[in-house]
Amino acid sequence: MSCRHARGNKAASLPGRRRGPSILLNILWIVFGGLWMAAAWVIAAFIMAITIIGLPWARAALNIAVYTLLPFGQKAVRRDSLTGRPDIGTGPLGLIGNVIWLLLAGWWLALGHIVTAIALAVTIIGIPFAWAHVKLAGIALWPIGKEIVPV
Repeated sequence: MSCRHARGNKAASLPGRRRGPSILLNILWIVFGGLWMAAAWVIAAFIMAITIIGLPWARAALNIAVYTLLPFGQKAVRRDSLTGRPDIGTGPLGLIGNVIWLLLAGWWLALGHIVTAIALAVTIIGIPFAWAHVKLAGIALWPIGKEIVPV
């Protein structure tokens, strides 16, 4: 079973699990900056995909675009800490991939998240959303080897 999807996951359907706050926060998130930043991730994925050699980065960018669109109720974790074993994305090739990503697309995605965070932090209501953008800025700088999992 893939860790990216909560469907079929028994832990996600336990009686004590509340989804209401996550749904409300995700709706507000989309209105206050989530939609345009998710679109930026999709654009980055598209640019990487048309180069063919950028397909691994495109896949990571699309996974994080979905996370950027609906971040509440999910979190990004290192794949090797999730699976207990290293893989190609968490080893030396992942490091090289992340450096290339940082130079080509990561810095401007992170900048977009930081600018949005500053704009949201001006209001008291926007502070939780600003904090989420700051966390996403960190992921924008170093996305390879990350897995999005439900919390």
